[in-house]
Amino acid sequence: MKVTVENGENQQVTLTIEVEAAEVSKAVDRASKRLANRVNIPGFRKGKAPRKIVERHVGIESLMQEAFDLVAPKAFDEALKEQKIEPVTRPNIDIVTLEDGKDLVFKATVTPRPEVKLGEYKGLKVEKAAVEIKDEDVEKQLKNFQDRQGKMVDAPEGAAVADGDFTTLDFEGFVDGEAFEGGKGTDYPLQIGSGSFIPGFEEQLIGAKIGEEKEVNVKFPEEYHAKELAGKDATFKCTVRSIKQKELPAIDDELAKKVSTFETLDELKADIRKNLQENAERKAENDQKSAAIEQATNNITVDIPAVMIDNRVTSMIQEMAMRLEQQGMKLEQYLQYAGTDIAKIREDYRETAEKNVKTDLMLEEVAKAEEIKVEAKDLDAEVAAMAAAYGATPKQVQKIIKEQGRIGDLAASVLRKKTAQFIIDNIAE
Repeated sequence: MKVTVENGENQQVTLTIEVEAAEVSKAVDRASKRLANRVNIPGFRKGKAPRKIVERHVGIESLMQEAFDLVAPKAFDEALKEQKIEPVTRPNIDIVTLEDGKDLVFKATVTPRPEVKLGEYKGLKVEKAAVEIKDEDVEKQLKNFQDRQGKMVDAPEGAAVADGDFTTLDFEGFVDGEAFEGGKGTDYPLQIGSGSFIPGFEEQLIGAKIGEEKEVNVKFPEEYHAKELAGKDATFKCTVRSIKQKELPAIDDELAKKVSTFETLDELKADIRKNLQENAERKAENDQKSAAIEQATNNITVDIPAVMIDNRVTSMIQEMAMRLEQQGMKLEQYLQYAGTDIAKIREDYRETAEKNVKTDLMLEEVAKAEEIKVEAKDLDAEVAAMAAAYGATPKQVQKIIKEQGRIGDLAASVLRKKTAQFIIDNIAE
């Protein structure tokens, strides 16, 4: 077998692969037997028709294509090994010569994995943020408990809408003096200051009383999901139907008993502080780990092929579609609701996709440099963790992975995790 390599555009390479005529002839014989087993030829039992009869029945083109399918994959794999090329795309095949009795010549165009030059990845200096829980942090959590225990009560008679009040209102919107679709509501619940409505809408209701009509003038945001309204001035005629306020309990021992297992407010405060401390320390540690991986990634030199980034964007969109379906929504519905399209989503995802690809390339290269390997126990631990996350058994998860042909993907993921941990373990003290 002879292989020549030619560099092309967009970091692609084309391998011209030549396979000796003798190998092609053997493949044609094997192809004839395979076809004889698959097709019904009158007068012959399956698999017993001679080559000439098979050729006459299916045609020389079909016979040669079958032979090509037998010989080309092996030749392609051997060519990749010989040239030390690791493709990141499926090959684009172009047959040059495919005739019985002649050398097979075909071209395979692929995008190779880019060369990665590692920078510093051991002994990285990454500071861990100091953790300090302030009294205000504890008070904020106490106010959250207080708010959850609050009760809704009617505002005093004659009261006007104030910031933070809970209202119901009737409204109808107009653009250029014409009512627009979706701009009308009856007994609509709205908390003033929640930011639920168009910017500037809620503030203009402050001071309105029950039964009083209030005219609200706003401008729809330029990026508003309904394109026919984006950037337009609008007037809403509103009538407040009810005003409710939240009556909050005192922050004392009684509140502590209601929201926790503690008897006193001091005990609850101590527990809140402890939990906030643990969470903050966990976050600081995770941030330090992420910073180390990011630093090691930024230290590499690599020219990433665009196709790798495009493929990662596609994967991210597929994952997004799966998450939406789990929530009962189709991707097309989401795009319509959000007033966007696939092209915009791809553009938005591109920067993150590029960072992720670069990080993966760094981790794979460090794994090679440090000879980090994935062992059976590593795979077992990952499967066990996946099973626990999905409420399944390890055997069930293993079965799904095998059926989907994702064993290689699992091993690659575990290898990247082990390598990331190696970098983290070697952070400078």
